[in-house]
Amino acid sequence: MLEAKNLTKRYDDGLLALDNLNLEVKEGEIFCLFGANGAGKTTAINLFLNFIPPTEGTALINGIDVTKEPLKSKRYISFVSENVMLYDNFTAFQNLDYFAKLAGKRLLSKKDYRRALQKVGLEESAYTMRTKNYSKGMRQKLGIAILMIKDAPNIILDEPTAGLDPKAAAEFLDLLLEFKESGKAIFMSTHDILRAKYIADRIGFLKQGKLVMLRTQSELEGEDLSKLYLHYMHEHGEVN
Repeated sequence: MLEAKNLTKRYDDGLLALDNLNLEVKEGEIFCLFGANGAGKTTAINLFLNFIPPTEGTALINGIDVTKEPLKSKRYISFVSENVMLYDNFTAFQNLDYFAKLAGKRLLSKKDYRRALQKVGLEESAYTMRTKNYSKGMRQKLGIAILMIKDAPNIILDEPTAGLDPKAAAEFLDLLLEFKESGKAIFMSTHDILRAKYIADRIGFLKQGKLVMLRTQSELEGEDLSKLYLHYMHEHGEVN
């Protein structure tokens, strides 16, 4: 489970990037967060990952305070960003092997890695290619394969479908539904409103660091999510 308790971040220049966020993402749940650029989505993610310290409040992963016990908390989280960080001189197999062992998965074989790469739709010719020669979409697919190999109970995603073609993006969202069925807690920042409505159990809108809307899938039934988003952004003085 992921939990934010009064989570707040004010930067040194005085910018209040996240304002008293209170949120739970439970096991077997997909939560999608929307907001304009600069709304605080990435700040919230960085706080959960302990990339930056909070000004106030607490970020918890499986009940573990990420600031007090950062190494312990990272055992229970996988992260895929819009710009996947890989070892560019490694092949796909080598990247998977490195990140698997870093996560304590030491009994996996090349067969396991091949299965993950096939699942995310990476072309077989890319398996032994150095990733410095990958396109953005290929990097995203390998990042998703790493997520699968780590098999953490909580997943954080920052624009994970960026760079994926429509078919690959749809297949990835089907994978998320599989992860959900296996009991994982999934927090996703995205601009993909149409697909998010299809998979999300709850959806939130973030504006200037504040969570201005939070609804369940059943509460959104029959709503035009794009129009609802624009309504909230107009109401609060911003359109994405």
